[in-house]
Amino acid sequence: MQVKKVRLPVLAWALTQNTAFWCLSGTVLRNPRVLTSPVLLQIPNVEAVRGGEMHKGDLHLADHHVIFVMPNTPPDGVQLPPNAPKTRELYIAYPILAHCNFRPAPPASGRPSAIRIRGRDFTFISFHFTDDTSARDAFEHIRNRTCRLGRLDKLYAFSYQPLKQEKPLDGWHLYDPKTEFRRQGISNKSVDRGWRISTINKDYAFSPTYPGLLVVPSQISDNVLKHAGPYRSRQRIPVLTYLHSLNNCSITRSSQPCVGLRGNRSVQDERIVSASFSASATVEFNGLEVPTIDTAEPSPASSQADIRDVSLDAESLATAQLEDELIAAGESHIDAKTGKRLVYGAQQSNLIVDARPTINAVVMQAMGKGSENMDYYNFATKAYLNIDNIHVMRESLNTVIDAIKDGDISRLPPNRELLQKSGWLKHITGVLDGSALIARQVGIRHSHVLIHCSDGWDRTSQLSALSQLMLDPFYRTIDGFIILIEKDWLSFGHMFYQRSGPLNHEKWFSVEKDTMAGTTLQPGESEGRAGDAIENAFASAKRFFNKNRTPADTPVADSDDLSSPPDGDQAKPEASEATRPNEISPVFHQFLDSTYQLLRQHPTRFEFNDRFLRRLLYHLYSAQYGTFLWNSEKARKDARATERTRSVWDYFLSRKPEFLNPEYDSTIDDRQSGRERLLLPRLSEIRWWASCFGRTDVEMNDYLDAAAARGERVGAYTSNVSTSPAPHNRSRSPAPPGSQTGTPPPSLQASRSVLTGVETAHEALTPEHGDAHASLKKSASADTPGAFATNLAKLRDGVAGIDLGKGLFGSAAGTASPAKGSSDTELKAATTSSSTAPRELSDMPTPPVDANGEKGLEMK
Repeated sequence: MQVKKVRLPVLAWALTQNTAFWCLSGTVLRNPRVLTSPVLLQIPNVEAVRGGEMHKGDLHLADHHVIFVMPNTPPDGVQLPPNAPKTRELYIAYPILAHCNFRPAPPASGRPSAIRIRGRDFTFISFHFTDDTSARDAFEHIRNRTCRLGRLDKLYAFSYQPLKQEKPLDGWHLYDPKTEFRRQGISNKSVDRGWRISTINKDYAFSPTYPGLLVVPSQISDNVLKHAGPYRSRQRIPVLTYLHSLNNCSITRSSQPCVGLRGNRSVQDERIVSASFSASATVEFNGLEVPTIDTAEPSPASSQADIRDVSLDAESLATAQLEDELIAAGESHIDAKTGKRLVYGAQQSNLIVDARPTINAVVMQAMGKGSENMDYYNFATKAYLNIDNIHVMRESLNTVIDAIKDGDISRLPPNRELLQKSGWLKHITGVLDGSALIARQVGIRHSHVLIHCSDGWDRTSQLSALSQLMLDPFYRTIDGFIILIEKDWLSFGHMFYQRSGPLNHEKWFSVEKDTMAGTTLQPGESEGRAGDAIENAFASAKRFFNKNRTPADTPVADSDDLSSPPDGDQAKPEASEATRPNEISPVFHQFLDSTYQLLRQHPTRFEFNDRFLRRLLYHLYSAQYGTFLWNSEKARKDARATERTRSVWDYFLSRKPEFLNPEYDSTIDDRQSGRERLLLPRLSEIRWWASCFGRTDVEMNDYLDAAAARGERVGAYTSNVSTSPAPHNRSRSPAPPGSQTGTPPPSLQASRSVLTGVETAHEALTPEHGDAHASLKKSASADTPGAFATNLAKLRDGVAGIDLGKGLFGSAAGTASPAKGSSDTELKAATTSSSTAPRELSDMPTPPVDANGEKGLEMK
């Protein structure tokens, strides 16, 4: 067969509302227009297999897309419109590829050579070729334009020409931080609500991964910020991201503190957090006009709200109450000034949220970082959430992919055992539960919250954005949701480039072994990864026994950026642009999935629909627009992104009617159920985002719905039995849960709660030992006698059995104890400032289109 290199007219499709027609597996193609494309590699007579269906056509390989062209033949019973084109195209953008496997077939086998593609938008398709040479040429072409580009500016975003309807738009300047914070009631030119806008980072020299404008407490000077910077990882100090319009309570965010084994502290950091938690509680705007969404009638202040007033299922309500009670258990119940007992819920319960599991924070302390010592933040309570790091989330999604990966060659249902094993829904539930905890603290308990994880750009962005989505109806509009992403994800430095890896990687391309050549592909096969298990086992053993391993091979730490490039400009461009597979993670995908859960449970509360979220996930990886190609605001400015690329918001705003939710009701009325300002998830109703994974709701969620139905029947039966009057006591009334039976309410551990522990300046609580908190001692601090020895012992016990412990404490880490009398002398020399305090581990290595722009047409 002859492979032709030609310049062909490529059909591009402008989206309209009335010209849709049937195409491959639900792909929507509309209103053709002819444009000229770059030189293509054209391979005729190729078979494409998707969803168990086979289509014959030609394969066109362009500079930025795989294009499959087939005759426009509708299925039985479907009639094409008179002006329908003779062919239809399927576009697949090269950066969207997550795996490409080439299965050669020698001529003697009589079988076609095949290229099997899996997309990061969960598109699965196989191409079968009549001769092996054409297949090899296609495979090399795809690989060269996917993982061998070498530079970011070779991606499609830098040559993309927008459609006519996109040209007038300027999505790059849609978000203005001053305008957004003015909407929240904060401006240097208006009444002081306890916050001001600082320009300490205007040139990004203070913190390269932070926004240029930072909102900080009014009483905190830039000089205090400067001295507090070194105490937080990457100088990501606590700054404001959201101020509640009704009660003036705040959500601030930061990275982890650099506590270390010596228990370093920073008085300046403590002042910032204290000032953030004590900002003026005055709700008077003094004439300041703040844009609000029209309501049918004024809503009551959130002080009138109660957790019981929010429509939640019984399990979610029980989880919320247990979490609130656990947090309240660590608070002082006596007013220090009056000596009177405080009423639960009548006082603020300011909260520091550490999104990591407790042990992860302890391990990070060995690396000079860690979590706040609450002896110095006695004006707040700290809550540990059990949200895993990027590596766990990546493996979870990989397991989901294994469950659905045969979507090209068959219509078999997903592997339910693997779906359950993945833990994906558990992770989504945990993120939503943690966000709901923050939303309740701010919206119901009138409290301030500081959120951080390790570096403050992954789990922190998830929790911060989702809690604001629950609190503020503005963010549930299309314009507001865009502002939310711009503010809490793009501006605050989520590492989009590192998490998505648009330049791909060589390891994502594979060629079958000769022993597999010519065999028929069967469902359940490993896509050319048959030896992965053995290779992974050897790699794990090598990492475990290699004492000189590199930071990138160190998986035990919780840091979300084990091999990130330096903050400065020391890294070479080639090194900084290389894709690191160990840093790929579906963090933003989880945020969109969590948003879908809220949309699914509250369909009238969101202006946008499900397709809006799916297309956003697609363009996260498509590299058609520049929005998600860099790691920070500084990186986008240094690369002149606004001049060289278009914003993804141009795409959405130019097609806004397509993404509108017809059920949307913008009325906000806290007196009417279903229209409250505060929106909370029902944790027992978390389901698979089936359309995102290219499957039907029945395929993905049938077993969950069946289990829920059984649970409801059992619950109804149990309720009827417990409320039935006893034969000899007709006046018996139903008892409150756990009040008469002597059985305690379900523990937090057995529920869906993500909260794993609470710590205050006086005591530490865990769900397992909530009733024994009075006997727990204070946590050790830097100026407490024996603090160093205590912290060292804690760390040694916490990492016992982990390979990291050998490097820290020697081979006898599990039994050796620190020398007596040494810690007090050492601590005398330590200062109270992290910028001058020596670190025991300072010598350790740091861990590391077509015409309408719809390239990669909708596959779902």
